Amino acid sequence: MIESYLPIFAQIVVAIVLGVLLSTLGVLIGPKRKTAQKLTTYESGIEPVGAAKERVSVKYYLVAMLFIVFDIEVVFMYPWAVSFREYGIAGLLSMVTFALLLLAGYFYIIKKGALEWD
Repeated sequence: MIESYLPIFAQIVVAIVLGVLLSTLGVLIGPKRKTAQKLTTYESGIEPVGAAKERVSVKYYLVAMLFIVFDIEVVFMYPWAVSFREYGIAGLLSMVTFALLLLAGYFYIIKKGALEWD
């Protein structure tokens, strides 16, 4: 039984050894010329302005979470759309209920002002 897994174990061992070997060779043989230009921060060709540890508004995270919630609902709608005819009227009613609950949640976050950037 274990003999059938021997090629897989051998491949895993070879992959680990090769990964460690190549990483070590890169550190040992690679160039080590550190200049001031190489050590500066660089992002999208723009010089950094301000501190790297600036605080981000909670609104940013709130909008991101709301986007995820309303984006994930599409994941639930795809299987329903593919099997629409098999579910019949019961499937249609359940999806309408789901969509109405999402719409109610959307109106709630608009009423609370979660999407307003002050």
